[in-house]
Amino acid sequence: MAQKVLIHGATGETGGDILDGLVADGSFVSPSNPISPHRTQSYQEIAALVRPQSLQKLVTKSLKSRGVKVVVSDLVNQDVEEIADLLAGYDTVISAVATTAQLDQLKLVDAAAKAGIKRFIPCGFTSISPPGGVMSLIRTEKEKIHERIWYHHLPYTIIDSGTWYQISFPSLPSGKVSYAFMGDGNTIVADGNAPNLMVDKRDIGRLTARIIKDSRTLNKRVFLHADVLTQNDIWAIMERKSGEKIEAKHATHDELLAKMHTARAVCMKNPSDPRMRFAAISAEYMVCKYVRQDNNPQNARYLGYIGTRELYPDFEPNTFSAFVDELLAGQAKKLYRDKFEFMQKKST
Repeated sequence: MAQKVLIHGATGETGGDILDGLVADGSFVSPSNPISPHRTQSYQEIAALVRPQSLQKLVTKSLKSRGVKVVVSDLVNQDVEEIADLLAGYDTVISAVATTAQLDQLKLVDAAAKAGIKRFIPCGFTSISPPGGVMSLIRTEKEKIHERIWYHHLPYTIIDSGTWYQISFPSLPSGKVSYAFMGDGNTIVADGNAPNLMVDKRDIGRLTARIIKDSRTLNKRVFLHADVLTQNDIWAIMERKSGEKIEAKHATHDELLAKMHTARAVCMKNPSDPRMRFAAISAEYMVCKYVRQDNNPQNARYLGYIGTRELYPDFEPNTFSAFVDELLAGQAKKLYRDKFEFMQKKST
């Protein structure tokens, strides 16, 4: 029996990877890839929920060419009943919205409950951290979505991924990787030995494809388990593979905490400015990863997560070392390019 999956945010950074992962999984029905009567695995029919103003974008039009059904909805202006009608008949709804649109999911959760969705995946796919103010912007908003899910007794799976390889490498003196660089200015925190859970963002989709078909993950928190590396580990891999010596800045825990408090205060005064929000979220991530050291498998299990290494021992995630090979070969991609160009225009 086919599982019908609806992705909200399928044209974004994470949603695009999830879509790619579902397609690559092979459990995908489209006009060019029909179900064979001789195959017995469960199949997915995939649809993308998009805003009316996004219909004419090239990335949206490309969905149709891949056999993905486009479902149009304006979550802000439509009422819950209308959205529920659009969701009716789908088994799983996956949300992968932008950081600025987390609370838009509240109405989507209400509609999913009304439509009888069998599994709701809220927008997670981020570093491990507890609720309660550690990540006072993005994590707190995500937890409000979880609370609404539990209010409705809506079946769910929460998926978090650690930090992504694509935003975790230092720049090189030669400028060889500057085309894809989106890091923290080559800052090593304290002794550089805080371990962090890391994953190639492309593996988020490959693993999500397994998770949504797995009864063991229903009503659970799952973390995507790939590499666990310190900053010193990352620097060593980059230096060995590039043959370059990386110049590093250094920051103390106190300096990071002070930077976070300042960034939060500025953001509170300018809550609608995406640059201020991004700066505050980035500062909170640094504290979470390197001061509190929340983002590791041990803490994930403490918080009640189960790991994909235990669930899927046959799955071979891409390693950071292999990613660096791609990076040095000029084959990586800079993330959020459109968003950064927008913020630069806003500042001029």
